[in-house]
Amino acid sequence: MPNADSLTSKRLTLVLVLSLLQGIALAQTENSSAPLQSAPNLHIFTVSSLGRCSEPSIAVNPNNPEEVTGVYQTWASAAYSGDAGKSWSDPVSIMLKSYRVTGDVSVTYDNKGHAVMCCIAFDKLGTPDYWGHRATRNGIFVKRSLDGGRTWESADIPVDSQATKPGIPFEDKPYIVADNTNGKYAGSLYVGWTEWRLTESVILFSRSTDGGLTWSSPIDISDVHGLPRDDNGSVEGFDGTVTPDGVLHVVWTNGNHIVCKSSSDGGITFGKDREVIRTAPSFFKPAYVYRANGFPQIASDAKGGLYITWADYRNGDIDVFESRSEDGGTTWSPAVRVNDDPLHDGADQFMQWLAVDQKTGAVNVIFYDRRADSLNDKASVVLARSTDRGRSFSNYLMSDSSFSPADVFIGDYSGLAAYGGRVYGIWTEQVTSVKDKKTERNHATIVKVGVADFNEIK
Repeated sequence: MPNADSLTSKRLTLVLVLSLLQGIALAQTENSSAPLQSAPNLHIFTVSSLGRCSEPSIAVNPNNPEEVTGVYQTWASAAYSGDAGKSWSDPVSIMLKSYRVTGDVSVTYDNKGHAVMCCIAFDKLGTPDYWGHRATRNGIFVKRSLDGGRTWESADIPVDSQATKPGIPFEDKPYIVADNTNGKYAGSLYVGWTEWRLTESVILFSRSTDGGLTWSSPIDISDVHGLPRDDNGSVEGFDGTVTPDGVLHVVWTNGNHIVCKSSSDGGITFGKDREVIRTAPSFFKPAYVYRANGFPQIASDAKGGLYITWADYRNGDIDVFESRSEDGGTTWSPAVRVNDDPLHDGADQFMQWLAVDQKTGAVNVIFYDRRADSLNDKASVVLARSTDRGRSFSNYLMSDSSFSPADVFIGDYSGLAAYGGRVYGIWTEQVTSVKDKKTERNHATIVKVGVADFNEIK
């Protein structure tokens, strides 16, 4: 028969074990994410055929918000909706006929309601990640749709192009921006991109004042040049926005900084580079992902507020962040974490895109999110939305399934547009595993569009 001391010892041991188990359970609860609710009135469409699809962009026509156009590579295709995303046309090819490859696409609407697609074009790449070495002919081009995205002109309009000769640069990663304000330079179109040279990288810029028919000679707008490889230390990730006063604000990354600069004369001249936000390195490799980055986006609201989003791994796992400026980009708020899963939970959120609704003022951010997979592999698409000018965000599930991005190129970016309470996300998913014999990479991807409507949310 056990003595009293023995029983007391056993009881104490049992209490300690129970306390430990409760602590573990509490910790697991605190470090787990509740399932996300789907975005309201969500409808999802596949707008591409199965192939090597990636790097999509989407835009809403401010003159007729029923018109929405999405574009994606490879090599360049477009889908159109004339009913605010309720239905979508079959994709049509808009690739350049005179080059082998058309990629890095983006799309906008100008103030006449024309859809304008911007892209790069080339025949073949040179040394991996060192695009200025052994470059062949390449350039930046636009194509136009004068009927809001239904049909596209056949003309390939050059913004900047390089003929094959020793030592030519490679033009890469352009993005197109439209001035749809009522300001002095309304109707202008702007394109910025990275030019890879043998010894450096620079940000070039060109503008059009005739609806994209002709473009100004490119100017170098980067006061500080970057390293010559498509990797950390380069200058990359151009994006821009126009505030209601007609001022153009542009951003890109340089090392561990987001650079911002502005033009008040329609892109003719710019102020000096301003390193406005310090980040972790802009290139990183999430587990199971062929490639990813945290390049910034910038957007403005109807009151002139500016917002920047980016992703980095300052918290160990990769998170998405936002900062805002109320004084035209002179000062910026501390970084706000956009994804609302527990801090340091080991889940990656990456490849974000930003859109501010000019009617409602809501700040919207889309990104890949792995919080639902304890192995940090399968990703869903999540929309974060702020109705308090970027001070806090609510997260919603934007996709209807998760997928593993392992060994597939899903691109350098996704896309997002918002207008009048409707939000349009566009992204890449891997759906099967078909390996390319030359590259040993899987390429079976599709592009999806998710349409959410917040107008019934009180």
